[in-house]
This record gives sequence, structure tokens and C-alpha cells, in this order.
Amino acid sequence: MGSLIEELEAREAAARARVEGLEAEIASLAARLEGEREAWSRLRITRETVAEVIGEMPGQVPVEDGATVAQGSQGPEVRVVGAIMVPHWREGLSVDVLPDVYRDIVEVVADTSKPMQAKQVVPRIGLPAVTGKIEGTRGKLKRLVERGWLVEDRPGLFTAAHPVSG
Repeated sequence: MGSLIEELEAREAAARARVEGLEAEIASLAARLEGEREAWSRLRITRETVAEVIGEMPGQVPVEDGATVAQGSQGPEVRVVGAIMVPHWREGLSVDVLPDVYRDIVEVVADTSKPMQAKQVVPRIGLPAVTGKIEGTRGKLKRLVERGWLVEDRPGLFTAAHPVSG
């Protein structure tokens, strides 16, 4: 009987070692994935910001898909494709004019009676509550404040500036 018990202990030890190895591999992959998600988020935010700045520069002519080209430019054309534009709020404008993610953010903030932080908004718009997504959403919240869609009464706390229609 001693050999059966020893065999079972050996198999258990081997199984435990395999499980621990897989857990370590999963932890390593999860850390790599989080780093890549953050890098991806920073690049997306940078691209959107650059496109927005270029679109607001004098001498830029809008073209299809919200992109711009320099008016009267010589040589190769500089073109920004896929710029997300958030218009300034004005009377009669509905949230339907906003890109999807911005519309979702405005609707979530408008649906609450209390001011919201970026980390509270992120899960409500269907994103994982990780640093990259929270910071990206914070940037969008700030942009919505700049454009008059939201109000930031106290640092980091956002409320709707107007009743939401759309």
C-alpha cells in the first residue's frame, strides 16, 4: 500500500507544479497585456489629440471623415484620417452629434444625480476599470468640459452641463 500512496503523492506534486507554472505564465501574460493596453490607449489618445489640434489650426480645410488638409499646401499633402471631433455645445444640439464613446459618457454622467469620477464612468460605458482606460476617459471628460457638454465643479468630479436630448 505504501507504493500506491507514494505514487499518488508524486502525481499530486507534479500536478501542483504544473498548476503553479501555468499560474505564473498567466500572471506574466496578464501583466504584458495590461502594458500593451496602456500603450495602445496612449497612442489612440495622442492620435486623437493631434488630429484635433491640426483641425483647429488656421488654414486647415476639412475633408471627408473629419480629416483635414492644409489649405494651399505645396508638395505632399499632410492628412489626418479618422479624427474624432467633439463639437462645442450650443442650444438645440443633441448628444447624437457626438462620437459614440463621448455620447455614452455624457449619457452616463447625465443619468446620475451626483458628480462622477472617471473611474466610476469607465465600467458604466463598458470598459475594464484599468489605469489606461480611466486616464483615457478622464481626457474625454475634460474635452467634454472644454466643449461645454459637462461641468467640472471640483477637480475630477463631473456633472452634466445641460439636460441631455437625443
